[in-house]
Amino acid sequence: MNYPANQMEFEEMFNTEQDCIDYLIAKRWPHGFECPLCGSVRSWKKSKGRFECIDCHTETTVTTGTIFHKSTKALLIWFRAIWWMVAQKNGVSAKGLQIILGLGSYQTAWTWLHKFRRLMVLSGRTKLDGVVEVDEVLVGGKTSGKRGRGAEGKSLIAVAVEVKGRKTGRVRLAKISNASSNSLNTFIEDNIEPSSTIITDGWPSYNELSKKGYRHKVQKAKVKDEDEEVLPNDHRIASLLKRWLLGTHQSYLNKNKLEYYLDEYVFRYNRRTSTSRGLFSCD
Repeated sequence: MNYPANQMEFEEMFNTEQDCIDYLIAKRWPHGFECPLCGSVRSWKKSKGRFECIDCHTETTVTTGTIFHKSTKALLIWFRAIWWMVAQKNGVSAKGLQIILGLGSYQTAWTWLHKFRRLMVLSGRTKLDGVVEVDEVLVGGKTSGKRGRGAEGKSLIAVAVEVKGRKTGRVRLAKISNASSNSLNTFIEDNIEPSSTIITDGWPSYNELSKKGYRHKVQKAKVKDEDEEVLPNDHRIASLLKRWLLGTHQSYLNKNKLEYYLDEYVFRYNRRTSTSRGLFSCD
């Protein structure tokens, strides 16, 4: 199935509500309708994307089990919201989405964006491999007092970046409760293939990596306190993340939803050279 490459193509493909319904039908049942209850391929097609199974008479809609199910908003508005989010290089804030779509409620725009962010992580995605830098970074507003890994009032984020010579590959980000070996090892095991080479600073919590099947390389600073020279790729990703949070979301973060923002950033960074909008297409 073709995918819109620009705004004009999007408008042409999804000009009516029926266009959106037909797109979902083609995506959900590419080989024809199949009853979710009995598996029958025989059905009566009704209006508004509804199907009735001839054999068990179960009625199914094309939106059942999707983020669109039982929504009072038209699919055309949903599609425009998704397109607007993925087509923008840096994404969109809830306030921006509310304005561009003319939504009456800020809460609706906020809720939709978080639904989209949850779809940005594939359950079967492959882990990082090869040479990977791992570090932690603090994000959040400015606070006085203690700095570093134990700073209060901020969120601690684990960062992993594939190193491809002078370039970077894929990244992974996750909110962690602390910089203990348990938290960091869990993040690494969840996101990086065993036998990979992991480069870290001298933080003691990384000392068990060799026992877990990783090749562990400790990078030490050439100049005292010059952290960015220790793990330059992690430092670059952290800087870009903070700039993105500031530019798109004005550093406003709901700490309970922070991981959704991290998922969106990972989605965008890992597809920075892609011509396809993976969230919009199920491919």
